[in-house]
Amino acid sequence: MPDIDPASKSMEAIVALCKRRGFVYPASEIYGGINGFWDYGPLGTALKNNIRDHWWKQTVECPPIGPDGEPVSIVGLDSSIIQNPKVWEASGHVGGFNDPMVDDTETKKRYRADHVWVRRAAGTDGKDVLVAIVLGSREEADAAWSHFDKTEKLPDQLRSELSKALKKFIDGAKFYEDMPLSYLDVSDEERVIVFGQHASKPGTLTEPREFNLMFETFVGAIRDASSKAYLRPETAQGIFLNYKNVVDTMRVKMPFGIAQVGKSFRNEVTPRNFIFRSREFEQMEMEWFCAPDDSPKWYDFWKHERMRWWESLGVSNSNLRFRDHDDDELAHYSKMCVDIEYKYPFTAPGFGELEGVAHRGCYDLTQHQTHSKQKLEYFDQERQVQGQKDGLSKDEINAQSKYIPNVIEPASGLTRGVLVLLTEAYTPDESRPSKVYMKFKPKFAPIKAGIFPLVNKDGMPQVAQKLYMGLREKFACQLDAKQSIGKRYARMDEAGTPYCFTIDGDTLADQTVTVRDRDSQAQERINIDQVEKFLAEKIGE
Repeated sequence: MPDIDPASKSMEAIVALCKRRGFVYPASEIYGGINGFWDYGPLGTALKNNIRDHWWKQTVECPPIGPDGEPVSIVGLDSSIIQNPKVWEASGHVGGFNDPMVDDTETKKRYRADHVWVRRAAGTDGKDVLVAIVLGSREEADAAWSHFDKTEKLPDQLRSELSKALKKFIDGAKFYEDMPLSYLDVSDEERVIVFGQHASKPGTLTEPREFNLMFETFVGAIRDASSKAYLRPETAQGIFLNYKNVVDTMRVKMPFGIAQVGKSFRNEVTPRNFIFRSREFEQMEMEWFCAPDDSPKWYDFWKHERMRWWESLGVSNSNLRFRDHDDDELAHYSKMCVDIEYKYPFTAPGFGELEGVAHRGCYDLTQHQTHSKQKLEYFDQERQVQGQKDGLSKDEINAQSKYIPNVIEPASGLTRGVLVLLTEAYTPDESRPSKVYMKFKPKFAPIKAGIFPLVNKDGMPQVAQKLYMGLREKFACQLDAKQSIGKRYARMDEAGTPYCFTIDGDTLADQTVTVRDRDSQAQERINIDQVEKFLAEKIGE
């Protein structure tokens, strides 16, 4: 069966399967849940760990081959979620990690200001008005823009500004100060009326105001300003804080990387689209330190290496793309940035962010050197020796061999990776009792094999138990003797289990078992002694 375009997949159906089969549950569900937080069930935890372990293996334990034909050098780290609050002042998060937001005074709902769009409408008194309405989805944005572009007539200057703002929003940028809510200089003829998404009357939305995305907490017994701290909004800063420790203790030399997997927390104004944008999430980040003049080469290397890695998970190339950031959407620390985007069902036919590869320059280390008063410059002995061989002056050698490294940062969301693999795997098939199966690449499937006695008698359970005990230390297996074989296959299809082995009446006679392939549903007989080898070959593909 050919790959199915995510645009044709139902997000509601994927979410329902995740709940039904134990991939993802709403957090605190028995108390009504809590917006923006999710719990990962048994299968979801296994899937997430499989992705994480593959990233760690391919990044730290067996890193890729660099441009010179040699493996690159990357070490691992696990830094604290709570750091000295001065860290976030130095990084710019305390002063600049904000989303403009608006509040609806009637419904008490809060919205991101970049989710507001404007169109012209006829007022009840015959005068035109510009109506600002809270935006619900990307699809509504596309429809709104199409309608606005074809039918609305605005003064040229205002039309040009609104067109620019709306087009930028459709392209996925964050927030623009010239969005409709900030138009206060329109003439009497061009009145602005603002509607909330669920409000019963206009004029209920406030002006945009800044909203810091970091969660605050307090350290120690006294809750006052001196004990205030933050849950980290990214794992990257813990790496920068330990850059000097790694250089001093691990005998690394430029260029090298420090990798980390861990939880981050952002008090998102509007968490949405299942686990795509949540308030607690996991990241897989690597900071690649290099000499400033080598940074363009490494930026290009990591950009393509990270795309290759996502494809290695079984993600279709047609569902992935690069999108370079425009100058006006770059983060304050970034010289250039490219997103690896995926075609999610809720963005299709467009794409949404999966991973960012950013050229952070020397911003972070410079900031921490300034604020901490600790020297974070790197002495490059190889460049010093080369400079001496080249006959450079002492000043030239100093300039070449002593520098604050530039950083290339491939930063991906582990939990977004889970969503991508769930979406890729979700495959409707009306010919099956389950009506759907999860087509995971076998290596990443939460359960690698199902082991079934055809009936729960005649010695079959004992043979199945022996096979299970022999496989479980090497493969994630599930022994299941309950209900009909068809229902057991259906359960395994929804869990994404690539192979099921059935012990039947012939097994006791000829020592063979039936192996069923999840994707094709084809069955064949193999010797029971060959099951471990069979799985090793198939799972390693």
